[in-house]
Amino acid sequence: MSALFSRIAWQLPLALLSPLFVLVALPALWLTDLFWKLLGTRRTPQNSRPNVTSASVVIPNWNGKHLLEKYLPSVVTAMSGNPRNEVIVVDNGSMDGSAEYLREHFPTVRCIALPQNLGFGGGSNTGFQSANNDIVVLLNSDMRVDPGFLQPLLDGFTDEKVFAVSCQIFFSDPGKRREETGLTQAWWSEGALRVRHCEDNQVDRPFPCFYGGGGSCAFDRRKFLELGGFDHVMKPFYLEDTDLGYMAWKRGWKVLYQPLSRVWHEHQGTIGKKFSRQYIDNVVNKNFLLFAWKNIHEPVRLAGHFFHAWTGAVLSLFAGDSRERASIGGLTRAFLQLPGAMAARWNARTLATVDDSEAFRRPMGGYFRDRFETVEKNPERLNVLFLSPYAICPPIHGGGVFMYETVRQLGKRTNLHLIVMLDDPKERQAHAAITPTTQSIEFCIRQEGHPKGVGAITPYAVREFYDRDFEWLVHRQIFLKEIDVVQVEYTNMGQYAGPYQHIAWTLFEHDVYFQSIGRTMKSFGPMGQMKAFTEYLRAIRYELGMLPRMDEIQTCTEENTNYLLSFLPELKPRIHHHLRAGIDTSDYEFRPGGRSPKTMLFLGSFRHLPNQAALRWFLNEVMPHVLEREPEAKLKVIGSDPPAGHTIPNFNGSVELVGFVENIRQPLTEYAVFICPILSGSGVRVKLLEAFASGIPTVSTRIGAEGLGGEDGLYCALADDPQEFAARIVQLFDDPEGAAEMARRAREFVVGNRDIGRMTESLEATYRATLAAKNRN
Repeated sequence: MSALFSRIAWQLPLALLSPLFVLVALPALWLTDLFWKLLGTRRTPQNSRPNVTSASVVIPNWNGKHLLEKYLPSVVTAMSGNPRNEVIVVDNGSMDGSAEYLREHFPTVRCIALPQNLGFGGGSNTGFQSANNDIVVLLNSDMRVDPGFLQPLLDGFTDEKVFAVSCQIFFSDPGKRREETGLTQAWWSEGALRVRHCEDNQVDRPFPCFYGGGGSCAFDRRKFLELGGFDHVMKPFYLEDTDLGYMAWKRGWKVLYQPLSRVWHEHQGTIGKKFSRQYIDNVVNKNFLLFAWKNIHEPVRLAGHFFHAWTGAVLSLFAGDSRERASIGGLTRAFLQLPGAMAARWNARTLATVDDSEAFRRPMGGYFRDRFETVEKNPERLNVLFLSPYAICPPIHGGGVFMYETVRQLGKRTNLHLIVMLDDPKERQAHAAITPTTQSIEFCIRQEGHPKGVGAITPYAVREFYDRDFEWLVHRQIFLKEIDVVQVEYTNMGQYAGPYQHIAWTLFEHDVYFQSIGRTMKSFGPMGQMKAFTEYLRAIRYELGMLPRMDEIQTCTEENTNYLLSFLPELKPRIHHHLRAGIDTSDYEFRPGGRSPKTMLFLGSFRHLPNQAALRWFLNEVMPHVLEREPEAKLKVIGSDPPAGHTIPNFNGSVELVGFVENIRQPLTEYAVFICPILSGSGVRVKLLEAFASGIPTVSTRIGAEGLGGEDGLYCALADDPQEFAARIVQLFDDPEGAAEMARRAREFVVGNRDIGRMTESLEATYRATLAAKNRN
């Protein structure tokens, strides 16, 4: 408590001034933009490929004699193979005899002794200006290098747009968490830049990254100087390299991570020994703010930044400082540098050739391949990435069956790669069943504890499937596997799509999510209806905004297609309902007769809410009428995650909860009537396809048979009224010949229209047509 009062007492005067800081800084930056648009001129990038036959190493040093003594020998050894290589140590006004030590013990190392400390950025800039080679490798003084670290860096400068190539960083202590790897990632969230280092052993060749670490990276010297080097506005330390990397991407250049160039960071530097933690945190906080004030030029992003910066600073006053939000001290320091930030912003606008949104996309593997690499119009064999939010194996629910069948067929025709989100790591094992048909399978465990998002505009069903690690896998696989087409399963995974120019993105709408919610609302109480209506509004906004980003949309039924087109008629050329919702009909034994009399079968995963509601309705509203007409009738309930037996009526043993069964094909050949009392949701019910293929006569609601039922009695009996539903069941009990004839028609229908082998042939052809259309030029 005393710490809280002390913090408030010291920072309260600045906190009271903080609204003024925002009200002055934001208009000042907008005025800078206005004057630049009136008077500024964009400078054309001078793109040229550097000479990569030699390199200069630059090491800034400040009172680091002990570090040079320990780590410099590894650098000198690594650079000794080429006489044109050079090692430069820029001594930032050290007082520990560093310069004298270098002259005496490392005569081949060029020492530039500065009379005063110019900070990391200033010292590095001096080294770049003095270097004799096109490639300059910037190293921290506490960095040990592998003897062969240089050549992979030089090999990374493959074309005239490569700005920097970063090393892979290790710690000497293998037990220490790798907080930095060199494989950097960044994104914009809640008005601020967020950065992290990724650890991914699958990345085994040059890979795009957000920035090259200033202490372990090779730069194209000419491009570095064209950007103005490390900006003095970031003095005295930290984020200079992040700022420079972002400027390079906005300039239209590339920053790459080279895993074959290995260095070890010993973390024995001087900053932590010379400055207090509070001072360092304030400088870091200040520089994150100045990064935005200099580089973020989209007005909406900048306005959001200032809102979050001020509210975050006020929160920090009471809750304590955090790297995740602004602080009063950081905001004050940034405001005092506002004139310098305005000048830096003017210069950044002069150099930028792409906008902020594009600059944040390009360092991501998928967008990098899409923007910088060739995507063939019609490759001999397509590379397809398949994204699933649920376990595919075992296929215990309808969507799982559709995915399983498509994966098996696609694997025969394409180079198929899967990324599957699981609820439990134990679910991995079951996917061995589809391993032979795929080139690779990656798994991501779905994280729990996502915020409820009371004020969020994104549907909860979408938010709970967002995972930054999953997103990383998507981009990594698109890049490394040279993906041509991304197949997205379910509406909630559409959030991972974006404005791709060459790679095709296709989406299977297993159901129309907002339509399903609308149909379900009436089954809830008043509070439930209110929550459902809120989710409905979020869903319709999200879904209708997401679908136009897709190059191809697959639906289950013509009804689903027409429903979507009633909202988005411009999507008509891109929506098809005959490509996905199918089964391998050859796997199902057709048995129209010889079934157990007076038996009914209900089938479905009870994790799916419409199945729960359907069973409740049938047992409460329909089953009494069935037993009234036919007292010997029996119902078998099969499916994963069934309700507890004591929670449902069993009608003196007439209802049996079987639960999950490994092979559903046997029950489908055994019982007399299949029931599908579905009242909500949308799409094709795979249970009906399986029933039709197996020859079991079926009774369904009209919603349940959507897209399959046709007219009453053609492929299945249709009824929505409880008494009528019961009457249809008893009619099939009493007329086995008529029931078998209806079952034969249903079998012919599903073989002719819903066989997954034929559908997947069409699916691949659609992929190729979509890919060719995106790559005509």
